[in-house]
Amino acid sequence: MSLLKEIKITEIGDFRIGNVEDKENGTGVTVIISKDGMKAGVDIRGGGPASRETPLLNPLMNPEKLYALVFSGGSAFGLNASAGVVKYLEEKNIGYYTKFSNVPLVCQSCIYDLGYKSSKVRPDEKMGYDACIDSEKNIPREGNVGAGCGATVGKLYGIEQAQKSGLGVYAIQIQDIKVGAIVVVNALGDVFNGKGEKIAGLTSKDKKTFLNFREEMYKSLNPVKSEASENTTLAAIITNGKFSKAHLCKIASMAQDALARRIDPVHTMHDGDTVYVLSTDQVEANVNIVGMLATQVLETAIERAVILSKQEMDNV
Repeated sequence: MSLLKEIKITEIGDFRIGNVEDKENGTGVTVIISKDGMKAGVDIRGGGPASRETPLLNPLMNPEKLYALVFSGGSAFGLNASAGVVKYLEEKNIGYYTKFSNVPLVCQSCIYDLGYKSSKVRPDEKMGYDACIDSEKNIPREGNVGAGCGATVGKLYGIEQAQKSGLGVYAIQIQDIKVGAIVVVNALGDVFNGKGEKIAGLTSKDKKTFLNFREEMYKSLNPVKSEASENTTLAAIITNGKFSKAHLCKIASMAQDALARRIDPVHTMHDGDTVYVLSTDQVEANVNIVGMLATQVLETAIERAVILSKQEMDNV
């Protein structure tokens, strides 16, 4: 019998998760909020991240807590969504205490989804605020939702030969330790299941078969064309384990192995791949074990992001 038990990600601790999306224009926002703050670390492997306030998570920086993490579409334009999150947190008096105001500390990372549907409609302050309102329900959704609304994979030859991806969620528990993952899969490369079988990615022009991504890339040693250059997989690991910021960053670096196992190629100069780790700091835990668990849940969440989004598209 397995020592691991599948749980809902909302069972991990004091987190609220919200999503809002514009399906007509193919973009959206996902937010993770903690009213009491959460310890956080980050590991950035991709060559083109669009982000806000990630230096706060460096172990050498002063603030110990983060109050919200935002994932969005819109590339750097989408960073405007954080203004709505900050506004919401200020209204709720949530943030880092200072003499004159509680300052909401918010990190954000964005995917590039401008080529999916509309390049002129991007996440903004209202969308960020509305995602916070949705978080009050705390009923996380998966598939073509939130920041995953405009996510695609296998974009070597542009969107025409790519496939739809989205947002995935998965969580497990072993004894008192709980670990979950939220991921937005928007990769240049292909996505594989645990058996090594391709489940989404680069297709032939008629969309009937998969192409071998590596072979297609090796056919020409020229740079990847511009419309295939804007990608990023974003992940948040959530745990109740007690860790320093340095150990949280280590767990984030271990969890990047999930991307390497399920996405190929990954961590290219055309991806902004970023993994965050968020902790409620409640249970004593081993950094190596939680790092292993983080990798495991993230692998499953990546697979769910693809499968659930494709199922939705097939049923449209």
